[in-house]
Amino acid sequence: MKVEPYLMFEGRCDEALEFYRRALGAEVTMLMRYKDNPEPAAGEGCADGSGPGPTPEMVMHASFTVGDTQIMASDGMGSGHASFQGISLALSPANAADAKRYFDALADGGKVQMPLTKTFFSQAFGMVADRFGVPWMVVAPE
Repeated sequence: MKVEPYLMFEGRCDEALEFYRRALGAEVTMLMRYKDNPEPAAGEGCADGSGPGPTPEMVMHASFTVGDTQIMASDGMGSGHASFQGISLALSPANAADAKRYFDALADGGKVQMPLTKTFFSQAFGMVADRFGVPWMVVAPE
């Protein structure tokens, strides 16, 4: 058994996948759009009836890898209001130089919550919310 993150970008999934490809070297391993759904009625309208739901071109499901980790993603119901609270993705680069490169890439268009710095437990540690609001902790081993 394993636990894998599943991120709902609420209409910005294509943009997020491209951003992570550039910033982290992510590789998209699977992508299905709502228009490709073999059971299209299952994806119509917002679950709570509050909005129009996803468009046919939006991402129904995607998988991508960052290093050895698989992350799944979707446009969800396409509400335009992604919310990533109470979680962080921890990125463990091999060294401080890689940590800086990834941290700076994630911070582009995002918000630094704690600048990257040496700590008692890491040669480089920092916290940043990327341009989609996904919180990251970058932790290079001591």
